[in-house]
Amino acid sequence: MQNIRNFSIIAHIDHGKSTLADRMIQLCRQVSDRDFKDQLLDNMDIERERGITIKSQTICLPYTAKDGKEYILNLVDTPGHVDFSYEVSRALSSCEGALLLVDAAQGVEAQTLANLYLAMENDLEIIPVINKIDLPSADPDGVSLQIEEDLGLDGELIQQCSAKTGAGVAEIFEAIVKHIPPPKGDTNAPLQALIFDANYDPFRGTIISIKIVNGTIKAGNTIKFMSNNAEYRVEEVGLFRVKREKTKFLSAGDVGYILAGVKTVSDTRPGDTITLADNPCPKALEGFKEVQQVVFSSIYPISTDEYEDLATALEKLQLNDAALIFQKDTSAALGFGFRCGFLGLLHLEVIQERLEREFDISLILTVPSVKYNFYLKDESILEVDNPAYFPDPMQIDRVEEPYIKATILIPERYMGALMTLCMERRGENTNYHYPMPGRIEFTCELPLAEVIYDFYDKLKSITQGYGSFDYELYDYRKSDLVKLDILVNGEIVDALSQLAHRDNARARGLRACERLKEEIPRQMFKIAIQAAIGGTIVARTNISALRKDVTAKCYGGDITRKRKLLEKQKAGKKRMKTVGNVDIPQKAFLAVLKSDQ
Repeated sequence: MQNIRNFSIIAHIDHGKSTLADRMIQLCRQVSDRDFKDQLLDNMDIERERGITIKSQTICLPYTAKDGKEYILNLVDTPGHVDFSYEVSRALSSCEGALLLVDAAQGVEAQTLANLYLAMENDLEIIPVINKIDLPSADPDGVSLQIEEDLGLDGELIQQCSAKTGAGVAEIFEAIVKHIPPPKGDTNAPLQALIFDANYDPFRGTIISIKIVNGTIKAGNTIKFMSNNAEYRVEEVGLFRVKREKTKFLSAGDVGYILAGVKTVSDTRPGDTITLADNPCPKALEGFKEVQQVVFSSIYPISTDEYEDLATALEKLQLNDAALIFQKDTSAALGFGFRCGFLGLLHLEVIQERLEREFDISLILTVPSVKYNFYLKDESILEVDNPAYFPDPMQIDRVEEPYIKATILIPERYMGALMTLCMERRGENTNYHYPMPGRIEFTCELPLAEVIYDFYDKLKSITQGYGSFDYELYDYRKSDLVKLDILVNGEIVDALSQLAHRDNARARGLRACERLKEEIPRQMFKIAIQAAIGGTIVARTNISALRKDVTAKCYGGDITRKRKLLEKQKAGKKRMKTVGNVDIPQKAFLAVLKSDQ
């Protein structure tokens, strides 16, 4: 155990975590040059296309130190986006130390701080690393000062490297071996292992990623999950190399995987403790704190036959993504589906893409919303996250909506544009200070409903990508909330209904009508698209009818002949309008969600 080191790489978005992991894997000669590809640990298609890490990945690296000792290093590469911070917190629970990466040009950013606090909560040994020192705009000395003053970390420990060129990576290995403590634990005690991740393999069942705190596990043991007492026989244990590598046993301090033919997906829960059925440990390990979903949206399959497939797919995804929650939901327009909770719009997009690619299911999503508290006149409280459950306005005493405390780090020159954006989004109690010359840390209290829509995209564009954004839920405050219905040809489309603040309702209704006008194909009759609050229409657009020229065959002659044909056509269109149905294509639902840009 003295020769094992478990550590993870944490940082803000795009500060070079996956690239550093690549260099470390190459330095330990785990991959031949022929098989090597950039971002080796990012194995999902979406991760490679978007160039971001979504899932934290583990890999076991053998390393020989300068003094000739052999070490086993378990490296965990983590995501940087705020939407996936729960992945980071779970990865850190399997480690004793962390490399905190800071970009030599950008310096300390919002997510750097958030991840540092997560690491400190887990009592990890932190080694600060300044990356990208090969950039022309790099300022390693300024960033070193920032790390010492802003983060309060030891300046002696700071390592400098360039993950792209590989300069300084060997020194980081020595620092890991020297400063990160080996795992503690007793190999002779009863087995205690923490599940920190899992994913589903159609041939082998659930692949469970575990960190062994005490004891030993090998193939043939009968294990028990402590949350639900389910028992299984272990078929295989092993370590994560570039591919899974089978071993004879795993003992205290190891991070690896087990296969036990677990076919019931719901039995495996990240945060659960595994022990041996014949020699159980006295108590379970502390799990993970529950994550708070902030964006809610309903997902429906386009064809109703795929409902069962969608249910199975969501269960398998939940195994791999503990922050996804879902429950059954129905809609008059779209049939049966699921109401899902996400950690942000990026998380929602990724889940949608994974469902469509990995499970081949076509989906419709409803407008994202947050959870509001309705205080009714009979003194009961109703939590509403779906416009379908909006109570009768006559019964409502007051409504409260969630507010967040946003921390935004920006270069000084974007201050004016940011203030305007926050005021447009009903921001309150704004204040700012200068953590270092030229940079402003801006804090502001904002309604969560204003943030989930397109706030982050707008922030990125007004600050040319330099703004970094982090938030925490703050409290609930009184709000003037209305339900905005969209009517197509006089019928309410319940999937397009949304809850909005009264001040923004008309603008949002108008935008939804304009969007639908572009997406809905023209019919033989005129279609009215309206936005309504209760019985009041607040916005309207029309899709004009396709018309056949019925008078084309009348050359000259009496005008009454033409008029008769036109009147007949008009009556036909009127009849068609009363019986005609308008099918709304899927891209129209998505178009309503998208922002102006």
